[in-house]
Order: sequence, then C-alpha cells, then structure tokens
Amino acid sequence: MIPLFTLASLVALLGLVLLWLSARKRRASGLPGGRIIYSDTRQWGSVEKPLFDGALGLTGKPDYLVESGKQFIPVEVKSTRGVTGPLDAHIYQLAAYCLLVKHAYGIRPDYGILHYPDRTYQIDFTPALEADLLAILDEMRVQDRRKEVERSHQSEARCRGCGFRNQCDQRLV
Repeated sequence: MIPLFTLASLVALLGLVLLWLSARKRRASGLPGGRIIYSDTRQWGSVEKPLFDGALGLTGKPDYLVESGKQFIPVEVKSTRGVTGPLDAHIYQLAAYCLLVKHAYGIRPDYGILHYPDRTYQIDFTPALEADLLAILDEMRVQDRRKEVERSHQSEARCRGCGFRNQCDQRLV
C-alpha cells in the first residue's frame, strides 16, 4: 500500500505538470491571459454572430475575443508560415476588428494579436493606425462606386481564383 504522503505528493506533482502544460499550450495558441468571450472557430461550438458597425458599414468576426481586465482583445490566427513580420493586410484586418470592438463594447482596445504558426505579434491600435484604416475604408467605398475597374495585378493564380473570372474581359488565364 502506498503511504498517504507519497500519494498526496504524486497528485500535487501531477497537478503542477498539468498547469504547466496548460500554460504552455495557451502561449502556443497566441491567446493572451483572460477569458475567451467570443470565438469564430467551429471547434468551440456554434460560431458567434459578427460584430457590426452600421455607421461604417463594417462587419467582421475575429477568431477570438479575449476579456482581460477591462480590455477586450481581438485575436486573429493566420496559417501563413515563415513571415518576417506581420503582413499589412493582416494588420488592417486586425485594426478593423479593434474598431468593431470599440463600437460593440464601448471600450477602445489598446492592441490586438496576430498569431502565425511560428510567431505571435502584438499590434498596437494607435490613433494613426485607426486613421489609416478609415482612409482605406473611404477609398474602398470610392472604388466600389466605379462603373469600370481595371485588373490590378499580373497574377494568373489570382485570376484563376477570382469570382468574376467568367465575366472578366481582362483575365490572364
């Protein structure tokens, strides 16, 4: 029979190992400490409704929204490997989520998180980034009202994946 002290020590050691593994897995996921209040991954159950700002005509669903203290931190998980830094398109996508969080919860996030398989970046949601995002959204609205739009690339792969390929008179393939 195992002495009670030995059994209690083994259980305590097992508990510490499990806590360490849990913290390690959380760090690897890119999620900050806090409570996950929103998830757009089917692994966690039904997908949440999107965040929406009617004044901007902006809708989006971050992969996660973590409540940490009084902050709501959007987290976007990307599958792109080997990036040398966060991609501009991903930064602006995350900035849009920060803006949507500000509208939905009335609290401006200080930052958001971009998580790539091999690296995680904290992106500060600065007034300058917000202004750049709003300028991009304005330009998108202007472009959306144009009657004719020229192809903006030389990529055959992009043309193959385009939803307008069948109607396009400028397609490459």
